[in-house]
Amino acid sequence: MPFETSGFIDFTYAGETHKTWYRALGDLASGVKPVVILHGGPGIPHFYMLPNLELTSTHNIPTIIYDQIGVGQSSHLKDKPKEFWTVELFMDELDNLLAKLGIADNFDLLGHSWGGMLAADYVATRQPPGLKHLVLADAPASMPLWEVCMAKLLSRFPEDFQAMLKKHEEEGTTSAKEYQDGMHIFYQKHVCKLSPWPADLLKSFGGMEEDPTVYFTMLGPSEFSISGSLKTWSVLDKIDKIGYPTLLLNGADDEAQDECVLPFFEKLPKAKWVQFANSSHMAFFEEKDRYLQVVGDFLTK
Repeated sequence: MPFETSGFIDFTYAGETHKTWYRALGDLASGVKPVVILHGGPGIPHFYMLPNLELTSTHNIPTIIYDQIGVGQSSHLKDKPKEFWTVELFMDELDNLLAKLGIADNFDLLGHSWGGMLAADYVATRQPPGLKHLVLADAPASMPLWEVCMAKLLSRFPEDFQAMLKKHEEEGTTSAKEYQDGMHIFYQKHVCKLSPWPADLLKSFGGMEEDPTVYFTMLGPSEFSISGSLKTWSVLDKIDKIGYPTLLLNGADDEAQDECVLPFFEKLPKAKWVQFANSSHMAFFEEKDRYLQVVGDFLTK
C-alpha cells in the first residue's frame, strides 16, 4: 500500500481562518512530482474524483485530492454573502495548499469540469513557477460556451422533455421531483453513462445537495441557464498565457462538447487533446483504464 496522509490545513482569508481537508497518496517528500486534483461543481465534493488516486499505483505519481472550501469535509460557510464566493478565493486556497504541503516548487495540476476552469484561470493569472504539467478534463473555456453546448445537447431530447425542464426553471421549481428525475435522464447520457452510478459519484451529488451554497451561488439551480456569479466567466482572452504543457480531455457525449474545448486547443502553445469515444463527462469511471493510461503517461513523460 502506498504511503497515505490526510488532515486539515488552516486557510486564512479576509482575516478569518478556515479548514481545507486533504488526502495524499504517496510520499510527498520523495522528490517525485505530485499531481493536485481539483474537483468540479463548484461545490461538488471530492468523492467522485477518487479514481484519479489510482495514478499512484499505476504510474508511481503521488496524488493529492482536497475538498474546496464550502463543501465536503472542509469548512462550510452557509452564511457568507454571495460576494465571498469568487474564483480568487479558490485560487488563494490552492496557493495555500501548495505552500503548506511544501510542493509549490514542483507539482502538476489536474482539474475536472469547474476544477478545470479554476485550474486554467489560476495558471493563466498567477503563472505558478513550480507547475510542470496541466490537465484540463471536461472543462469549458468560458461559461457562455458551456451554455451553447448544453443547449445543443438538450435539443436532442424530445420537445415535451425540453418544455418540462424549461417550465420548472422559469417557475423556480427546480427542486420538484419531475425536474430532478428529468435532470437524471440528461445526466445519465451526458455526465456518467454507467448504470447504476458509482457509489462515490452518488456520494458527491449527495454532498452537494446537503449544502448547495457554493453551487447555487456560483452556478445557480440550472446548468442550462447559468444565473450565478460564474455566468460571464471566461479565460478566452488569456489562454495564450498558459505556457505549460497541457492535456485536454473530453468525452464524445460530454457536457463539455468540442466547442467548449476547441479554444484551448487553438490558443495553447503546448497542447494535446484526447477524446474518449465511449464516455461523457467522467471518463475516469466510463473508460477508467484508458483514462489512467493517458493521464499517467502524460504526467510522467
